Amino acid sequence: MTDSPVPVLDMSLLDAGPEAAERFRVDLRRATHEVGFFSLVGHGIPDDLQERLLETSRAFFALPDEDKLEIENLTSPHFRGYARLGGELTQGKVDWREQIDIGPGREPIERGPDDPAYVVLEGPNLWPSALPGLRTVVEEWSETLTAIGRRLLEAWADALGAPAESLLDLFADDPQTHVKIVRYPGVPDDAPSRQGVGKHKDAGVLTLLWIEPGAGGLQVEYEGRWHDVPPVDGALIVNIGELLEWATDGYLRATVHRVIAPAEGTERISVPLFFNPALAVQMPRLDIAEEYRSTSRGVEDDPDNVIHGTYGENQLKSRLRAHPDVAAIHHPELLEQSRQG
Repeated sequence: MTDSPVPVLDMSLLDAGPEAAERFRVDLRRATHEVGFFSLVGHGIPDDLQERLLETSRAFFALPDEDKLEIENLTSPHFRGYARLGGELTQGKVDWREQIDIGPGREPIERGPDDPAYVVLEGPNLWPSALPGLRTVVEEWSETLTAIGRRLLEAWADALGAPAESLLDLFADDPQTHVKIVRYPGVPDDAPSRQGVGKHKDAGVLTLLWIEPGAGGLQVEYEGRWHDVPPVDGALIVNIGELLEWATDGYLRATVHRVIAPAEGTERISVPLFFNPALAVQMPRLDIAEEYRSTSRGVEDDPDNVIHGTYGENQLKSRLRAHPDVAAIHHPELLEQSRQG
């Protein structure tokens, strides 16, 4: 391991005058062109909200199994709810974590013969009756981080010389925010695998990750090596997904990352929010300044991980791979199609 290449950016600079705001935008562009990750301070999330998020997350995972399994994701055709320990896969291997998946709560869509497959992702959330306060905290968290996500997208557009509306308009209607509340239990040093989450890129536009204070384990792959992302109390860890890389033809980097499970006798709570547009949105190629377009790297052509311009297609691909057990129960035909193509 070497010192982390992941910089710390201060979002409060956007409110500190034109020169400070421009400095933030330059650092934002550089960080996501070179590394694809940064820690964000000065975001304005109240300490009280962060504390309530952690307390409520711990309270959920401390519930008896029957209360957690009341909202098990195997009962949801929309891939929502609780996934028990080891219930998600990355690159076909088990991730050692338990979690809740929460998206926009909407009425399900009865898929017709001409509807795209990704409409199966629309539907209600599952909330535990034993912990009614969970919904309140998550919805407040999602609203708070959505505002941060929009502001970052506007800053990126300005930094790249693109019209701000070229990104913000994509999120004007029914953004598909997706919250995970994750618990990583400790594993023995001699365990056959320390995979908390296997190596991957995020499938959408933008990820805003909150980790409980002092917890490590997140690593990014940079210049052929794995690097720890050092914990910064109160910070969000931000990374771009494959669709923003696609939109900039590779100028911005979606970086491979992973999580190493914590040591035996400890645990780790983390809450990523994936900030994405509506499922039907077709991500455009952004009209960025020529000086940046000329140094774009292009998007990696990986036949095992085809990047689709439509967000819903990317998200469905991700859900089918991560939760084949859910897909086998509710969408066996989609699972079979994904394995064939």
